[in-house]
Amino acid sequence: MSTPKRSTIYFDPDIHRALRLKAAATDRTISDVVNDAIRQTLSEDAADLETFEKRRREPALDFDEVVLSTSVAKFDDTEVPSS
Repeated sequence: MSTPKRSTIYFDPDIHRALRLKAAATDRTISDVVNDAIRQTLSEDAADLETFEKRRREPALDFDEVVLSTSVAKFDDTEVPSS
């Protein structure tokens, strides 16, 4: 593992309290909790980007056409769909 880098982050007081409690409950440091949360978020972003890249060549859909083609758009204000 590389040498940790130091940074100052200002948390909302409620978030800081939640971080302290989670760190204590899991016997970890606040830095570990924050690092894991950021690592997970960045991993999800990377997965999203990979999905977008895979779908790049799919044809674009016109929003209006999609909405108008759904059964939801066929109801007027007085009709209620049956369950």
